[in-house]
Amino acid sequence: RYSFVRLAPYAFFPVVMIALADIPWRMIATRLLVALPFCLFAGLSNLLLDRSEVLRIGGMAVSSGLISLATILLRTFLCVAAVLVLIAVTPFSELTAGLRRLRVPLVLVQLFEMTYRYIGVLLGEAAGMATAYKLRGGRSRGIELHHMGSYVGRLLLRSIDRAERVYHAMECRGYPSHAWKAEGTSLRGADYAYLAAVCLPALLLRLADVPILLAAGLSGVLS
Repeated sequence: RYSFVRLAPYAFFPVVMIALADIPWRMIATRLLVALPFCLFAGLSNLLLDRSEVLRIGGMAVSSGLISLATILLRTFLCVAAVLVLIAVTPFSELTAGLRRLRVPLVLVQLFEMTYRYIGVLLGEAAGMATAYKLRGGRSRGIELHHMGSYVGRLLLRSIDRAERVYHAMECRGYPSHAWKAEGTSLRGADYAYLAAVCLPALLLRLADVPILLAAGLSGVLS
């Protein structure tokens, strides 16, 4: 809750990975804005209720609630950035293949795959219906509110019909008797080096209070 200093070094990993993968920072910031209201809602209560003074910086009092809010924001950044890096650099098929190799129940993996693909199908149907609505109605501002009910109902019916056709096509191709097996892959030397480069510093940060040790060493050198 108040471990902002101990969490700060963990930000090094997503920052380096984002830079190496050449992921636009604007995309990361946009995704972070989606999660920001939730963590602010949780952290603002600490800021208002926990007002005990911890330290002063330049005459300004820093409360434990402010440290708690900063810790929540940092945790949110670390979690969202790690997920975004994984999604940005790994194809979806490799993600699901990795889940199978980790012995995740096949039902959950298939549900994950179908949900992901049906979201794309649903968005495509919605975009097509919205385009047809604009072309037939001569409107450029989108679907009007009093037409939204029929639009959503038709979208639901078309989605159900599309899902049934997709399922019948899957049955014709052998589903569900077709066994999905994870492809066998072996780790290379570069993979082991990467695992060591990531896991060893993370283990060191977990076991030792590195920021405090660095601060103590720096104060000893300066003194």
